[in-house]
Amino acid sequence: MNYQIFEPSDDLAAVVRCYWTLESPKEKTPERNTIVPDGSMKMIFHYGDLYKHYAENGNNTLLPRCFVIGQLTGPFEVEPTGETGIFFVRFHPNGFLPFATIPIKEMENTAVPLEKLFGKEGQDIEQKILKAKSTQDRIGLIESFLFSRLANTEAFDQIVKSTVETILTANGQLSIDELSRQTNINRRQLERKFSSVVGLSPKQLSKTIRLQATLKTLLTKKVSSLTTLAYEGEYYDQAHFIKDFKEFTGITPKEFYGDLLKMSLIFDQTD
Repeated sequence: MNYQIFEPSDDLAAVVRCYWTLESPKEKTPERNTIVPDGSMKMIFHYGDLYKHYAENGNNTLLPRCFVIGQLTGPFEVEPTGETGIFFVRFHPNGFLPFATIPIKEMENTAVPLEKLFGKEGQDIEQKILKAKSTQDRIGLIESFLFSRLANTEAFDQIVKSTVETILTANGQLSIDELSRQTNINRRQLERKFSSVVGLSPKQLSKTIRLQATLKTLLTKKVSSLTTLAYEGEYYDQAHFIKDFKEFTGITPKEFYGDLLKMSLIFDQTD
């Protein structure tokens, strides 16, 4: 599988983390991919063949050709139906709010078609992106679309913004009480703000970011034991670590070791 990452323009850097493309012939794409929560919402354009999504009960449905995927709170299993060609817009954890036309929380674990979000404008940008000849053309088109809808970024909730940055910097290892203390806002207020702006609670985002950091450690370092890995991630104990790992990936750390190829989309590949 071939993927490339592109930086957004300065005008959109406050809301868009990056753009990236994923391309692969069907024979070189794992039959089933588990996409793990990474704390960000994405706008996705399938200029290749469509993907299926498998629900927990085993039923599958075709994903829309172009959509925004809300915040994930568990593993999201997909399967290509043919050749993969996908253009992604990855937002910062609090970055999609300026473009949202329905409550962020209602989009959780859901692929929302662009037409539902943006009406005719959604249809128009969908067709333009799908007909574009190159990634640079797609980036130019989507940046014009997003910038035209972007409100004043200075009006963003600064408490949520600074708390998200703190969570990312700390790899999700700070307690919610500590985050509340640092922001000088009570826990319940912070949770309400996060729910409407990010679509996750501070605790959910922290768990997501910590798990992503742990996955990267698994893939880039030699780890002597699960106990060591749990210690590095500052989990309470190994049982707590295994529980969180399975909650977000659908498998245990031991199973992850044995099936890396299948899990090619299991972690955030954009860093």
